[in-house]
Amino acid sequence: MLETIFAFSGTRIAVLGDVMLDRYVLGEATRISPEAPIPVFRIVNERSMPGGAANVACNVAALGGKVHLVGLIGNDAAAAKLEQALSGVSGLEATLVCDQKRPTTLKTRYVAQGQQLLRVDNESTVPAPGIPAHALIEAVEAALAAAQTLVLSDYAKGVLGPLVLPRVLEFARERGCRVIVDPKQIDMRCYAGVDIITPNVIEAAKMTGLGCEDDASVVEAARRIGATVGCRHVVITRGAKGMSVVGMASGDEPFHVSAELREIHDVSGAGDTALGVLALALTAGAPIQIAARLANIAAGIAVSKPGTATVPVEDLVTGVQRACGRLEPEKIVGRAEAARMANRWREEGRRIVFTNGCFDLLHPGHIRLIHSALAEGDRLIVALNSDDSVRRLKGVGRPIQSEDARATVIASIQGVDAVLIFEEDTPLDVIKELKPDVIVKGADYTEDEVVGAGFVRSSGGRVVLVALEAGHSTTSAIARAGYGLGSKVKTD
Repeated sequence: MLETIFAFSGTRIAVLGDVMLDRYVLGEATRISPEAPIPVFRIVNERSMPGGAANVACNVAALGGKVHLVGLIGNDAAAAKLEQALSGVSGLEATLVCDQKRPTTLKTRYVAQGQQLLRVDNESTVPAPGIPAHALIEAVEAALAAAQTLVLSDYAKGVLGPLVLPRVLEFARERGCRVIVDPKQIDMRCYAGVDIITPNVIEAAKMTGLGCEDDASVVEAARRIGATVGCRHVVITRGAKGMSVVGMASGDEPFHVSAELREIHDVSGAGDTALGVLALALTAGAPIQIAARLANIAAGIAVSKPGTATVPVEDLVTGVQRACGRLEPEKIVGRAEAARMANRWREEGRRIVFTNGCFDLLHPGHIRLIHSALAEGDRLIVALNSDDSVRRLKGVGRPIQSEDARATVIASIQGVDAVLIFEEDTPLDVIKELKPDVIVKGADYTEDEVVGAGFVRSSGGRVVLVALEAGHSTTSAIARAGYGLGSKVKTD
């Protein structure tokens, strides 16, 4: 599963659906009103974040995918806040069509002592009419020119109406683009032709009239939905019971993924997170079984966070390690501890291998370097430039991932024995403290250019240069990603 996460950065996904702004009003409710038997709510703070289809897109971007979001907004303060929030998301492009006659969907939750007291919705559920509908269609057609997967996030707020949905599905079929839909409409025939449909257990029960109280009834409901929609897989999310995946091909065996046991803080947006991760994993080439497990783990992380939340790469990696029983936080160590570990291994007669770098947005070239280093000795230490060090070397905007995130990802690679972070521009002082037997670097260096080469050779060690992986570098990945916010299309 970790290999799939590392491949997220090469994915291109389009998201069409009902965008919204999730507003949380935080306060206290410690007394009852003398005017009526209701709590008195005193506002302390508030915050807003993208919700609905916008949350799906933010989760995709947070995990390294490139995403183009298409949605419908009004001309109001909520729209301005939503656009502002999206403008700060790296890897996300947004085309937000403005319909002057409708409000931007706004969900306001009043929270006291960690508990929701009230939710107030300001929205329109009327299907997008002519001019906005055509603008949505044109925006999706443009987004599909680069996308590998189309995600439809349906909250029944009007975007995926009768004017838009059939045309969008037609475009996707013409381009051979995978389509995943999170449905809301009970008449599932409108989704005919999608590849994967992901109702929750309540929606599946309403669609089929079945109770969906156990595995057998959930599987039967999934088969009925799949037969009606004509899709390849039905993924039914079941809250605390995890999720069930049923394939429609002959011989496909249903399988069930248990929920990760976590303290539930807020379930808002967990389905969006699962949908985004499912799309990322499938686009990265993972089989449906792996994609579902990753989506399930990500949803478990999301519910442990307050409010509508995205899941960063380091959290998902940690979640996978925990699920697989391979969580090894002790691999990430300080310099002094790394030196003690190296001395112990040396006393045991182990050959110590060292490599270093920024390792920002892990790509196949990084993996090849580390695998080559593993073959050169018994213990591998990887040194990472700190965030400040990367910034000095690479410039403003780098690194893309924090030093903690980069260290977590490298530590998750099987065979890596220790990861440390250094603040200097070069690892020379680290090498002198660790005294490795072998230094491994990419072949874009000559042996004499490798920092610490002379010191290691003087102690009887050696330097190994690894051929570069053609076409792979963090800089080129960033250039291909095309970070930034797209246009807002206004219509009357």
